[in-house]
Amino acid sequence: MRGEYQHSIDTKGRVIFPVKLREELGEGFVIAKGLDNCISVYSKKGWDEFYGKISAMPSKAERLKRFYSANFECEPDAQGRILIPPTLRSYAGLNKDVTIVGLGDKAEIWDTEAWNKYNSEMSSEDIAALMDSMGV
Repeated sequence: MRGEYQHSIDTKGRVIFPVKLREELGEGFVIAKGLDNCISVYSKKGWDEFYGKISAMPSKAERLKRFYSANFECEPDAQGRILIPPTLRSYAGLNKDVTIVGLGDKAEIWDTEAWNKYNSEMSSEDIAALMDSMGV
C-alpha cells in the first residue's frame, strides 16, 4: 500500500477513501488511534494480527491495550466514503482537509496541516541519518 491522497471531511464526518487503498484493504477495515496523532487504517486481517500481538502482552502493557482498544470497523458506502467517529476525529485533530497516506501494511489519515508540519520538521540529513542507522 502506498501513495498520498488529499481529501476533505464532510459535515457528517465522512471522507472519501482512495479506491486504490480500498482495493488493497478489502471490503471492510479497522480504523484506530495511530502514533503522532493520526488515525491508522488496517485491513481486518492486519488488525487481527496487530491487536493479537498486543493482547498477548503481559499485564504491564495494559496502557497500550487501552490505547488501541478504541477502534472501529468500517465499510465504505456506495460513494467510497467512510465515517470517522467524533472521538477519532478529535484525537487526530481532523477538521476539514485530510491527507491519506499508504504505509505498506496499513494507511494513515492525517490532518493535512499536521501532515505538512510533520514532514517539514524532518530534513534530508535527518532522513539520511535515520536510514544509515537502520542499515538502509
